[in-house]
Amino acid sequence: MSGWITAVRASGPARKALGLLLAALTIVLFLLNLRRAGERAGRLAERLSTSEKTHEIQRQMLDAASRRPADRDALAERLRDGQF
Repeated sequence: MSGWITAVRASGPARKALGLLLAALTIVLFLLNLRRAGERAGRLAERLSTSEKTHEIQRQMLDAASRRPADRDALAERLRDGQF
């Protein structure tokens, strides 16, 4: 391997090829990282949406629980009045 490195140091076209290879590798790694970041952002957005739906349902359940009758007599009264 050290012979290859020495050859690259000495030869102009090999040095240029190595530079282009490193530039291409850098661009590919950057694009892969960008793709991964986009996927992560998509998952976070989906998790946020699910969380918002869950909180809305829980809020509706708490609202319904706050309006429930206190005991059986109150329930029977609401049923007689047709307010249920």
